[in-house]
Amino acid sequence: MSEYAILLPGDEDAWAQSSAEQREAVYAVHREFTRLLEERGHVVTGGAELAHRRHSRVVRRGADGVVVTEGPYAEGAEQLTGFYLVRTDDPDDLLQLAGMLADGDAPVEVRPTTGEEES
Repeated sequence: MSEYAILLPGDEDAWAQSSAEQREAVYAVHREFTRLLEERGHVVTGGAELAHRRHSRVVRRGADGVVVTEGPYAEGAEQLTGFYLVRTDDPDDLLQLAGMLADGDAPVEVRPTTGEEES
């Protein structure tokens, strides 16, 4: 099996302003996505919804040691808002299922990880 990261971009400010009903509708799609993954033989090995970028810290190594700054690495309306790690023998089916999470102008990115393949 190979492992893939499903990267979920989104507009954090729009999410913060959404109603409880709007959020529940999005969470329902994610529950259905994970149900279908399991039903079709894919294995979720990790993932999480990420906190708003205002809580992020950027760590750099400089001449004087480690430098930590507040805020995101990159500015922009779209930020990484969550991810899944999925092991599968059927990447084509995984791509089709990942389409459930794409929303209008916010596509998802599916990228293989570089870890060792499991037999």
